[in-house]
Amino acid sequence: MSGNTLLESLKALDNVTGVSGDEEAVAEVMRHEMEGLYDEYQSDPLGNQIFIKYGKSKDRKIVFAAHMDEIGFIVNYIEENGLVRFMPVGYHDDRMAVNQDMVVITDRGEKIYGVTGSKPAHLMSAEDHKKVLTIPELFLDVGTDSAEETRSLGVEIGCYVGFARQGYILNGGRYYTGKSIDNRAGCAAIVETMRRIQKKDLETTVIMAASVQEEVGLRSGTPLVNRLDPELFIAVDVMLTGGVPGVESRECQMSMGKGPGIKYFDWDPILGATGNNVPRRLTNMIISSAQKRNIPFQREVILGGGTDAWAAAFAGKGVLAGGICIPERYMHTAVGTVNTDDLENTVQLITGFIEDYK
Repeated sequence: MSGNTLLESLKALDNVTGVSGDEEAVAEVMRHEMEGLYDEYQSDPLGNQIFIKYGKSKDRKIVFAAHMDEIGFIVNYIEENGLVRFMPVGYHDDRMAVNQDMVVITDRGEKIYGVTGSKPAHLMSAEDHKKVLTIPELFLDVGTDSAEETRSLGVEIGCYVGFARQGYILNGGRYYTGKSIDNRAGCAAIVETMRRIQKKDLETTVIMAASVQEEVGLRSGTPLVNRLDPELFIAVDVMLTGGVPGVESRECQMSMGKGPGIKYFDWDPILGATGNNVPRRLTNMIISSAQKRNIPFQREVILGGGTDAWAAAFAGKGVLAGGICIPERYMHTAVGTVNTDDLENTVQLITGFIEDYK
């Protein structure tokens, strides 16, 4: 990777907490990482961070959006004995929330650490052992003995809670694991792309948007398009992969180490509305850029999930929208994992696409 700046950006972004609705700490890192790389900076009332590099035409604009927010929790009750109850923010697998290190972000921005607990296995019945503990059954222990003591730390109803885990490269190899790969990997990719297009003579104006509240309803695509009026919107996000026990290739054919995914189709059958059927003229353009540079890529077709591109496509008068996605293992857990070669190839593909776009 280019002087390891891409990996360093990923680490810096991954190691701050930014649960949906409270992304300011991530936004601060984005502003720092983007320093000196843009011609104009904007933000909107939601907290979206917008970095603009002007091309020959200021009116022709293309947007690459990566969401800053991570899934997490929010405090909804404090027990008399000081234990903290919490609710999910974003889509969680209940199995992933027990026995975790957590951090509460107080109203003052201070970090209060705790661990999630539940009924001890020794006291569970045979029936209990057959069930998955749900998030409402769990609690957060911040090392206090009363509600008053917990509140004295700054923990209150409405405080956001995130996983307390620092990311790292697994055993000096090509795999990075972190608590918020979804979607700090995308954020790192758009930062690095801005670095690489600095001295390029661009036809169109390029806008890198670090968006908010994607994990709770894809809430930024529409306001970004309404504000910026682009002719193209590409979500830079992560994608599910197979290649692990229990996941058959026919369920999820995308793999780690085989390059970024070019989104063709996604749809969430549970919500029934969110999804992106990407027009062929866009997928063909992206594939052409990849093939011209011998960049490996995969065709992404998936049930479940969605990106900001869905909301963007129907904003304003409608906009051409799609996605370039980074393969990830263990999505929506505290141990999300990406292959750094995939991350590098994602940046190369986005950069090449920008160069080719006329």
